[in-house]
Amino acid sequence: MKWKLTGRYLFSILSIVFIVLVVNTVILIGMLIYQQTRGIEEVTSGSAETFTRDFGQYMTLGDEEPVVSQDGKQALEEFGAWIQILDDNGQVLSSYLAPDTASNNYTLMEIVHKYKYMDDEFNTYFLGEYEGFSYIVGVPYSRESRFVRMINVESIVSFASKSLIVITIVDLIIAALIGLLFSTILTKPVNSMIERISQLKHRNFYAQHPQRTGVFKPVFSNLNDVSETLMEHENERLKLEKMRNEWISNVSHDLKTPLASVQGYAELLRDEDVPVHERLAYAEVIERQSIYMKNLLDDFNLTMRLKNQEVTLELQETRMESFVREIVIDLLNDSQYGEREISFTSDAPELKLSIDQHLMKRALFNFAYNALIHNDDNTAVSITIQDEFISIEDNGKGIPVAEQAKIFDRYYRGTNTDSRGTGLGMAIARDIIEAHGMEVGLESQAGKGTSIRIWYTT
Repeated sequence: MKWKLTGRYLFSILSIVFIVLVVNTVILIGMLIYQQTRGIEEVTSGSAETFTRDFGQYMTLGDEEPVVSQDGKQALEEFGAWIQILDDNGQVLSSYLAPDTASNNYTLMEIVHKYKYMDDEFNTYFLGEYEGFSYIVGVPYSRESRFVRMINVESIVSFASKSLIVITIVDLIIAALIGLLFSTILTKPVNSMIERISQLKHRNFYAQHPQRTGVFKPVFSNLNDVSETLMEHENERLKLEKMRNEWISNVSHDLKTPLASVQGYAELLRDEDVPVHERLAYAEVIERQSIYMKNLLDDFNLTMRLKNQEVTLELQETRMESFVREIVIDLLNDSQYGEREISFTSDAPELKLSIDQHLMKRALFNFAYNALIHNDDNTAVSITIQDEFISIEDNGKGIPVAEQAKIFDRYYRGTNTDSRGTGLGMAIARDIIEAHGMEVGLESQAGKGTSIRIWYTT
């Protein structure tokens, strides 16, 4: 994968370089053509060459010889030039501002030589023609220079082609080296990211990559954060899976006893010699065990619905003092807990909350039953209503610190429990409270008791 990414990056770099070279070549050729066709006039519009070509406008024929007008003389003075007018034989007919060293007679070779090269006085010569006469314009110390070269077009084209090929190859090699360097720097972290994502895909959450600097620092930081989050979720999933398996094992064990009782007493009921009063006792046992199994299945169904947020709350505005008092009365009327010390106190007689009465009653019963079932018979349980919370407190055994974080977990059954339980009661109660938009908290100290508070205002 690393070399595949590097190859793609190099191909992209080389393609860009090649395209840039082609575009630059086209632009250069276009500019040269434009310069040859249109640009020369613009560049040379104020040059001595143009001045010489246009100087004929300042000349007239007098006595069959060209004469320079007064404007022409003034133009020569302003331009810093001088002029000589020649006949067909190269003889100077007239001149203006010409230096003393200027020749009075020119051969054809002298004219060509002076036009091509500057003389010893640093005069640059320019040639013009007027009505069959020739004239020379000299410009001392001209800012313009004339270079004469012999050009072989075929050689130039061949040389340019070879040069272009060499330049292209050299540029591509340089680009390849630079691209290889940068691709190594770039593809290494990209390849690391791909490998890390592949590890996450295969649920390898434990490998951590060292922190990087530069542009990829936030990417790897986020990948490590994702890895930690997924690792926490995986650990939580494994913990819940373990607890669920333990719960299934415990519940299966718990169901065997009532099922065995139901089966055994059902067989006894078929015995015609059993007296009626004994049959009634057997029927009560069967009914009690059936109710226990039904409650167990109902708890399992309810916790699944609460977990998946499939429970619809039927909210009613309820006066909490009378609502909780009825729950306490029901607890005292229960034959199992009628002799237990259960107290109720209300400091908020006018408090009203919008609740699902059936589910809220179930949650409060679960908290109260938990305090009664898992403590000794002499344990006192108090239920209190305040303006901000409802508390269920006991002075019983308390909960070990190591177990307090697990109390509200599904399928968890504490180590200090002597009675049978589903491991769902506290989780169901918490889910019901949170479904109402409330919060539940637990404080406990071994040997001093437990306090559960339901906060409905924050």
